[in-house]
Amino acid sequence: MTELWLVGIGTGNPDHLTLQGQRALREAATVLIPRKGAAKEDLAEVRHEILRRAGAEAQVVPFDMPVRDENLPYQERVARWHDAIADRWIAALDGAPEGPVALLVWGDPGLYDSTLRIAERLSGEVKVKVFPGVTALQALTAAHAIPFNTVNGAVMVTTGRRLRDHGWPAGAETVVVMLDGECSFQQIDPKGISIWWGGFLGMPEQVLEAGPLAETSARIVATRAEARARHGWIMDTYLMRKDERG
Repeated sequence: MTELWLVGIGTGNPDHLTLQGQRALREAATVLIPRKGAAKEDLAEVRHEILRRAGAEAQVVPFDMPVRDENLPYQERVARWHDAIADRWIAALDGAPEGPVALLVWGDPGLYDSTLRIAERLSGEVKVKVFPGVTALQALTAAHAIPFNTVNGAVMVTTGRRLRDHGWPAGAETVVVMLDGECSFQQIDPKGISIWWGGFLGMPEQVLEAGPLAETSARIVATRAEARARHGWIMDTYLMRKDERG
């Protein structure tokens, strides 16, 4: 049985790797590195830099990430995509040396990341171990030097899709939105809401915007579009909070 080690690597800053994660990378026999096309080569380079800093000597095996079929319904699209990724892992491991296999996971493997669900497709063939990393939530609140929650306040972590479809979650004073390529904060009533947004969190390219949603929304959209055009990709997240004064 193969051991699959999922190592959280933070949000792009090699310093986000924990000491536990460094040790795992040094002890792994093989490391799988996803390739996502020429426009995202720097994502692979960050992973290689992390391996160099950790002193890893594992065999590095690249694999090409499949593309989702945007013509399928969302749930089916994601399920088939995960099936295809699992197949790529199996193919990439063919002939790999014996010993633990590591995957470097952007952010944390347990938070809005599908790596664990993909690994379930290999049930019976692998034993999974998770090494948690710095999350986008931690990187965002640290970058803006703000607390994650209000005093005794409820927090909802959700997606842009759910924010668009269902609006502000009932009972939540603070809402953190991940996986939002459509700037869904534009779809809610901005009155009494502040926003803290960040792209490329923890990286030299980091960009931040914050302020009342009504005043900041358009600026975030423009900043995000410019950064994405410059780099060919962007990973971003944001936190919104209702005015504690009501």
